[in-house]
Amino acid sequence: MGTPQFPDLGKHCSVEDCKQIDFLPFTCDRCRQVFCLEHRSYIKHSCPKADSNGVIVVICPLCAKGVRLNPDEDPNISWEVHVNTDCDPSNYDKVTKKRKCPVRGCRELLTFSNTIKCRDCTLDHCLKHRFGPDHNCPGPKKPDVSFPFMGLLNRSKKEESKPNRATAVSSSKWTSNFLSAASTVRASAEASMVKLSSEISQAWQTATNSASPSSSNGSGGIGPEECPQCGTRFSSVTNLIDHVQKVHEKGGNQSRVLQLPMEVCPKCSKGFRDPVALVEHVERDHRGTSKA
Repeated sequence: MGTPQFPDLGKHCSVEDCKQIDFLPFTCDRCRQVFCLEHRSYIKHSCPKADSNGVIVVICPLCAKGVRLNPDEDPNISWEVHVNTDCDPSNYDKVTKKRKCPVRGCRELLTFSNTIKCRDCTLDHCLKHRFGPDHNCPGPKKPDVSFPFMGLLNRSKKEESKPNRATAVSSSKWTSNFLSAASTVRASAEASMVKLSSEISQAWQTATNSASPSSSNGSGGIGPEECPQCGTRFSSVTNLIDHVQKVHEKGGNQSRVLQLPMEVCPKCSKGFRDPVALVEHVERDHRGTSKA
């Protein structure tokens, strides 16, 4: 077999009726025998081990799922294991039922290539009804503008109505505790506001009472003339003199008053302790005329 240069070149086909020499033989991956081009397939040479590593899958008629049958196991046993553990009849409609366009009167089947999801209503439609006016789109959902805590309370109320008693008791207890804490905080805040308002009113009343003597004496509280005894400021010398005579000369306080010479402007009655300052005031403010 072969040539003198290549004695091992080529092999005979393992089929008894063939025995053809083939210089490019094929080795079966199951029975590991050599075959020619014509008998290389499992069926042609009737390979006894063709199904040893094969995979057989059967579609379950109840749930439409694939059931793999093991070669080393009885198919009935594999089927019973699937029915007892993995079979779900509710999955049959999901697999076999074909979706259609939800638009009334449209019978178009929704497949991978002709399905469009609307951005507003998030529903799948066919290409013909992909736009909002074509499928009467209600538009996007309005955002919830209410207080977030109200949604939490509504959710807790829904949880209370569920048959699970333990969950309902825990959620109601949490809600009652939270509401009691909120009411306590609100009551303390109201009490603090009442106390603050009363303190403000008392302070205002005290300030008003303290300012009443000076206002009765004709002082505005702001002015260029200052009392040397109490430091109260007045807008004119006349008011300052009245204040000293009414307040500080009563009750033996006359000795405390400082007898300082005052120069009074004949135009505006403003007092000056320095005559030079009076002259400068008349020239600057009254344009040099001192006549009344």
